[in-house]
Amino acid sequence: MDRALRAAGHEHVIVHTGQHYAPELSDSLFTDLGIPSPDINLEIGSGSHAVQTGTMMIGLEKVFEQERSDWVLVYGDTNSTLAAAIAAVKLHQPVAHLEAGLRSGNRLMPEEHNRIVTDHVADLLLAPTVTAMEHLAAEGLGPRSIDVGDVMTDVCFRVRDAVRLRPPSMPVEWSPDHETVLATIHRAENTDDPVRLERVLSRLDGLGERVLLVAHPRLVSRAEHFDIALRRDNIVPIPSMSYSQMVLAVDSAVGVVTDSGGLQKEAYLLTTPTLTVRSETEWPETLTDGWNTIDPDLTIDAREYFRRAHPPQTAQPFGDGHAAERVVSALEAWSGS
Repeated sequence: MDRALRAAGHEHVIVHTGQHYAPELSDSLFTDLGIPSPDINLEIGSGSHAVQTGTMMIGLEKVFEQERSDWVLVYGDTNSTLAAAIAAVKLHQPVAHLEAGLRSGNRLMPEEHNRIVTDHVADLLLAPTVTAMEHLAAEGLGPRSIDVGDVMTDVCFRVRDAVRLRPPSMPVEWSPDHETVLATIHRAENTDDPVRLERVLSRLDGLGERVLLVAHPRLVSRAEHFDIALRRDNIVPIPSMSYSQMVLAVDSAVGVVTDSGGLQKEAYLLTTPTLTVRSETEWPETLTDGWNTIDPDLTIDAREYFRRAHPPQTAQPFGDGHAAERVVSALEAWSGS
C-alpha cells in the first residue's frame, strides 16, 4: 500500500503499535514487503486483550490528534485494527478498513470480534472478495463497501517471484526437496488447553511426514507452561521465519498444516494443499477443489491428500494482484480528492 499511495502523490504515515514485537514477526516484515520503517512505533508489546487494546487506543489517540489525516487506514483483524478504528472514530476521523467483510462464524475467536466491530464503526469497507461483500451486505453495510481485491495477494505474488529468482537464506532445518510439511499452530483453541495441544502435536507427529513446525511465540510459551515437548520423532520445531522465508517454505512444501487464516490463503495462492486445524475458515474460497480442507482433529490421510492431483485453479477469487491501486482510487473517490 505504501508504494501505491506514494505513487499517487499521497503522504503515508505508518504507525506500528508493537503488537507483534519479535523481530522476525515485526522488523523483518517491513523489509520483506518493501515498506519503509514505521514513522511512529508505540512499542506496546504483549498483554491481555483489554490491556493491549486499551493501551493502543491511548497511544493512537495522541497520534491521530497530532496527524489529523484524511484517512485512518486499518488492516486485518488484530487488536491493533480494533484499537485504531475506535480511537479514530471517537475523534471523528474517517476510517477505512482493509480486509473488511471476513467472517469465520466463530464468535469465540478474538479476531472475529475485531473484524465485526471494526466493520461496523468504519466509514469505508474495502473488501477482498465477493464473499466478503456478501457478508457486509447481509449486515446492512453494503452501501459503504467496495470490492477492491486482496492486497496481500499483490504482496504474495511479488515476494514469490522474488524468492524464486533469489532465494533468501533459510534455516538449516528447512529442506527444498518438496517432501516436508510446513506447520503453524498458534490459536487459543489449539494452545490454551494442554489436552488439546498435546492431541494436536501427537496427530502432527503421526501424519507420516516430516513436519517443520514454525513455532510462534504463543505456541512456545504455552508448550513450556504445560511442559509439553514440541520436538517429536517427525516434528522439527524452528523459530518464526521472515515473510520471504515463509513464502519460499510454503512454495516448496508438499503440504501445509495450520490454524492461521493468512497462511491458508497464501498456501492457496502458492498452490500448496492445506489442512486447517480449525472447525471453520474466514477464507472459504480456499476450500475450492480441495486445495484447503477443514480438519480440526487431523484425521485425514495426509500423505494421500497432499500428493493427490488437485485440479488447476482456473479462477482467482482474491484479485489480479492490483488491489493496492484500487484501494487508492477508492480512498480518493470517497474523500473527494
